Amino acid sequence: MQIKKFDSINVVPFIDIMLVLLVIVLTTATFVAKGIIPVDLPNAKNATKENNKKTLIITIKQDGELLFDKESVNKEEIIVKLAKYKTDTPIHINCDKEAKFENFVILLDALEEKGFKNLGIVTKK
Repeated sequence: MQIKKFDSINVVPFIDIMLVLLVIVLTTATFVAKGIIPVDLPNAKNATKENNKKTLIITIKQDGELLFDKESVNKEEIIVKLAKYKTDTPIHINCDKEAKFENFVILLDALEEKGFKNLGIVTKK
C-alpha cells in the first residue's frame, strides 16, 4: 500500500462555507444594530402603545446603571438633570426585569421629589 502525496488542497468547499457564514452574519447584523439600549423589559397584559411625543426616557439596566436619555448618570446627577425639565414632561421608565427594585424606588423618589407626575413604565406586551 502506497501513501499518496497531496500537492494541493481543494479550497472550493471552504469558500462555500465562508460565503454561507458571511450571509448569516450580514443578515443577523441588520437585526441587531438598531441603536437601542438592550434592556429586557417585563411583560404586561394591559400595555398600551407608546406615542412619539417629546418624552424623557430614563433607563435602568440590569447592572443598576442609570441612563438619562441614553447618557449614563449616577443617582446624584439624576436630580440635577431633572431640574432642567418641566414637571409636566412625559417620562418613560425602562427598567430591566432583572434590575434591583431598589434602583427603581430611588428613581421614583427622585421623580416625586421634583414633582413629576406624568410617568409611564415601558413593558412588552
